[in-house]
Amino acid sequence: MLDPLTIFSTIFTSIGWLIPIIFVILFLKAPWMKGKIGELIVNTTNALVLDKEVYVPVKNVTLQLSDGSTTQIDHILVSQYGIFIIETKNMKGWIFGGEHQKEWTQQIFKQKHKFQNPLHQNYRHLKAVEEILELPPSSFTSIIAFVGECEFKTTLPKNVFAGFSYTKYIKSFKEERLSPLQIRQTLSKLQRKRLEQSFKADRAHVENLKQRMQTAVEYAPDSPTCIRCNSSMVLRKNKKTEEKFYGCSNYPGCKHIVQIKENKE
Repeated sequence: MLDPLTIFSTIFTSIGWLIPIIFVILFLKAPWMKGKIGELIVNTTNALVLDKEVYVPVKNVTLQLSDGSTTQIDHILVSQYGIFIIETKNMKGWIFGGEHQKEWTQQIFKQKHKFQNPLHQNYRHLKAVEEILELPPSSFTSIIAFVGECEFKTTLPKNVFAGFSYTKYIKSFKEERLSPLQIRQTLSKLQRKRLEQSFKADRAHVENLKQRMQTAVEYAPDSPTCIRCNSSMVLRKNKKTEEKFYGCSNYPGCKHIVQIKENKE
């Protein structure tokens, strides 16, 4: 009769090779990693399709604004035809949304998840770059690029794209908006103003988002948005302590929560 330790050892030896594969799959499915993969796809597409002599990329830019807040921008392309601010979404399933809706919907089979309207998200990015560069609004173009296996189920604005067709939209701009001098000044100022790319800077940006989220909870308690995956958050209650908190509607895919601070007199 085999002892339990021998049985466990035999089983572990036979299936042990599956463990690293499972960890890799979970890592690749993490929201943070999916975002990084989406950014890599867009970076690669820009390099292969767009002339680097015409469209100069500035990647993963974190800027600090005059009010002390920060914003993180996936991709900036600087050219004589203007400055293109690109927000990347690596998502699959059906996508429903409207230009003026606060939240859009992702549907995968029967599951529906809310996420922040990327047009609104990228508008903040665009205004941040505009503030830093002090150029007229006509110099900037906002673009939303969905790079996952998704399908739009509603009519979306002309600057929202699935796949790589956003590059055709960029190349459709033929009117000169920036002079060679303005291009050089823009690239120089972006490099000077961007925060250092580091884990510390990323953490500081996340903390900044949390502060903004807390403000959103205080002033709009019915509709906070998850800072991790941009889904809507819902009011929940801890069954043991009876304390209320906001939990991500994308749970268990995203387990982010926002504690509610109750005023005690």
